[in-house]
Amino acid sequence: MNDSALISVGLPVALAIIMFGLGLSLTTGDFRRVARSPKAVIVALVLQVIVLPLVAFGLVQAFDVDPLIAVGVMLLAASPGGTTANLFSHLFRGDVALNVTLTAINSVLAAVSIPLITNLAIDFFDAEGTLGLQFGKVVQVIAIVLVPVAIGMLVRRRSDDFARRADRPVRIFSIVVLVAVSLGAILGEREHFVEYVREVGLVVTLFCLASLTFGYAGARLFRLRREQAIATSMEVGIHNTTVALTIALSVLDSTTVAIPAAVYSIVMYLLATAFGFTITRTNPTNRQETESHV
Repeated sequence: MNDSALISVGLPVALAIIMFGLGLSLTTGDFRRVARSPKAVIVALVLQVIVLPLVAFGLVQAFDVDPLIAVGVMLLAASPGGTTANLFSHLFRGDVALNVTLTAINSVLAAVSIPLITNLAIDFFDAEGTLGLQFGKVVQVIAIVLVPVAIGMLVRRRSDDFARRADRPVRIFSIVVLVAVSLGAILGEREHFVEYVREVGLVVTLFCLASLTFGYAGARLFRLRREQAIATSMEVGIHNTTVALTIALSVLDSTTVAIPAAVYSIVMYLLATAFGFTITRTNPTNRQETESHV
């Protein structure tokens, strides 16, 4: 199998397996939970779907980056929160149930938000060639993002035991794919990588910091509990970069568009860890407030 076939066929299949694994961790109750905590979900989704793309747009405009890099940053902003956000939320005493709910909803919304925001970015930045997400490509995005999640949920409904057994292997597979694809994107543009990092590194770092900060501060501004604010910051700040990388490489057929997601996949874990320690160590009333809501 040549490289183009590996990217056009193998990568979407790998992402479908990852999204199937995500579906195995979800139930319809995760969606019903919205009714019990609507404000927290609405705040997080507004930040994720509306505020983040606006922040990304402002950054690429301010730094006047290459049009394809700008499209890549907007694609990254449109990508849903990653399942790793659940782990980070747990580590820093966040509301993990809220993370699971947001991940479920985001996985559905991404099938619409990714094509919409990416197409707007391609048009605005006048990205060259046949980069646009035409109808067939939009269907492809829906197929690799939404359909496997739905199948995973159906499988879990029929066999909860299988879903539990498959969880760990799929998570390990997800990490391996993310690392492999990130390295592949970087190596594919190795001749220009230093130039791209110089161009997009600061943008991506600022975007990650803004995502984490707005997630936490926005939740607190609307008087959500501290654990909900932590969950929101991690959900908004930790993106499913595998989705962005797959769409950039296999759907849009552009390694350059994939560079922001590849760099972000490294930066987000470092900054999310530092951010988590900062918000849990700097407030002496944290533990009292958390315990008061238990």
